[in-house]
Amino acid sequence: MTKNLTTPVTDEALADLRTGDEVLISGVIYTARDAAHRRIIEAVGRGEEPPIDLNGQIIYYTGPTPPRPGQIIGSAGPTTAYRMDPFTPTMLELGTKAIVGKGGRSKEVRDAFVSHKAVYFGAIGGSGALLSGSIKKVDIVAYEDLGTEAIRRLEVEDFPVIVVNDIYGNDLLEQGKEEWQRPVPSREG
Repeated sequence: MTKNLTTPVTDEALADLRTGDEVLISGVIYTARDAAHRRIIEAVGRGEEPPIDLNGQIIYYTGPTPPRPGQIIGSAGPTTAYRMDPFTPTMLELGTKAIVGKGGRSKEVRDAFVSHKAVYFGAIGGSGALLSGSIKKVDIVAYEDLGTEAIRRLEVEDFPVIVVNDIYGNDLLEQGKEEWQRPVPSREG
């Protein structure tokens, strides 16, 4: 069963999600990758506010390609998430409630999802053109000088993701590894 999630995200909405759930996100999500995360964390370290209000927000790890004529955005596939692991606990402390990327997360980050009641969604790598079809509007809102890594405000409709890490400490990738490592029953007998 597919679940629908509308932004901004609430603790109540995330409490209903479990690893493996298919989710369609509608509303506003923000893009940010390595360079933008570094700038946010450095600004906060200097006592400044982040350039966007992170409370209840979803951060999508993507650096979209330039749009073709007639498009609002180019391909917008997910970036490998572990690259943002050094920044993620602080981003969650600042109010981020969900993250979209691809690949696994460190134990420290998985623990931070639990302590901050946040989730990690997986998007399918290599499907950037398909995912960009769910993006209805794009605006650069911070760090324009970073080019593709600038923070963008995306208005999305039915953006497809899967819950990888839920607020209860479950990890879909670890569950999958355990399942595939079980011995196969013998056909004899």
